[in-house]
Amino acid sequence: MNYAKRVRGNKIYGGQSTHIPLQVNSAGMIPLIFAVSIMMLPGVVSSYFVGSSVPVVSSIATFISRVFSSTGPIYWILYFLLVVGFTYFYTDVVFQQQDLPETLRRQGGFIPGIRPGQRTAEYLSGVLRRITFAGALFLGVVAILPFLVQLTIGTSEMLVTSTGLLIVVGVVLDTMKQLEAQLLMRHYEGFIRKGR
Repeated sequence: MNYAKRVRGNKIYGGQSTHIPLQVNSAGMIPLIFAVSIMMLPGVVSSYFVGSSVPVVSSIATFISRVFSSTGPIYWILYFLLVVGFTYFYTDVVFQQQDLPETLRRQGGFIPGIRPGQRTAEYLSGVLRRITFAGALFLGVVAILPFLVQLTIGTSEMLVTSTGLLIVVGVVLDTMKQLEAQLLMRHYEGFIRKGR
């Protein structure tokens, strides 16, 4: 991405080349939270009707409760698909709210070979969708990690769940960013020294 040169008084601003930092997983934990909430709802509702005195209602509730049990493969397949879908959905919503093409236009920035405005928005959306594909698949695999461990090892007990692992990693990365920002603000070289 390039910025056009602007002259204000005796000074020249802009004229630099940079990049747009797009995250592989910009959705974070939100898709996991949405997906697990939707996956739990049918099982919870059906559990109220399992003991019904009407045999048809009881059998339907038992079937739904069995399908949406966290021990079955159907649950984990649906969970994986929902996580991938919500990753795309949430990333798209957040990206549309940022209105990055309009911000670039106002600041005099452009992507070489791409017309400003709608073409820039389409290009950035396409790039973001391709990047999000890898992030969505990774997040989906991490979400179904307990089921995969259960299949390979044979035990259903995990010391750390995949959601807990993502929370811990997210908190550590956020803490590192905050420490780095504080140290740089106080004119230190940084928390982690770059190569000399």
